[in-house]
Amino acid sequence: MRYFKLTIAYDGTDFHGWQIQANKPTVQGEIVAVLRRLTQENVQLPGAGRTDAGVHALGQVGSFRTQSALSAGEFQRALNALLPPAIRIVSAEETGPDFSARWSAKGKVYRYRLYRGKVVPPMLWRYVLHYPFPLDEEAMKEAAAKFVGVHDFTSFAASTGSEDDDKERNMEREIYSSELKRSDDGEELWFTVHGRSFLRYMVRKMAGTLLEVGRGKLSPADIERLYELKDRSKSGPTVPPQGLFMVRVVHEEAFHL
Repeated sequence: MRYFKLTIAYDGTDFHGWQIQANKPTVQGEIVAVLRRLTQENVQLPGAGRTDAGVHALGQVGSFRTQSALSAGEFQRALNALLPPAIRIVSAEETGPDFSARWSAKGKVYRYRLYRGKVVPPMLWRYVLHYPFPLDEEAMKEAAAKFVGVHDFTSFAASTGSEDDDKERNMEREIYSSELKRSDDGEELWFTVHGRSFLRYMVRKMAGTLLEVGRGKLSPADIERLYELKDRSKSGPTVPPQGLFMVRVVHEEAFHL
């Protein structure tokens, strides 16, 4: 048996998220279909994490095992030849049996993009949230820094839909870094956050809360209060998915053959 790691980029606009769903186009489903065609095996492709419908990725990671004789480079070339152009295999590597896209992951980096100009260029509208109105960016930067550390993120996550399940969930997460800054061209605000793992909609809720801080509806000091309240109705809105990117996944280094 042989083991492979794929680093994957995709435009999530036309997909119902990463995870395979019946009768709906998904990123995982597209890649698995091609891998099964190439190997003639019932290949599985666990990912480092799920992305929701409309969310993009620059560095999602998937892993699979196979008895195929194809090399990593051959898998990369064949996948890119057969996949829709909205999905690209950035790299393919052969690994040892202990590597898992999900369980070997030590952290993920996400970025939310807020376009500040008056008119969104047509080549960008799928990848940003447009907000041309006044914002207190310094207050937003101060608030973003308050996400760093181990906190209970109940106020910043979606409900499971079940009160009992919500009570049983561990809502603590560790954030290693969190910052808000202007893009290099100055036209966008980028909220970039690096953490061990994330709850569903967590980054989009965090970004929505920063937007409320910028609008003066919340203050940076309110972030600490939101941790204590554990009430998602008190934080900012869940911003739309198109501005969110999974930038990269951080894995243990010792996974190669």
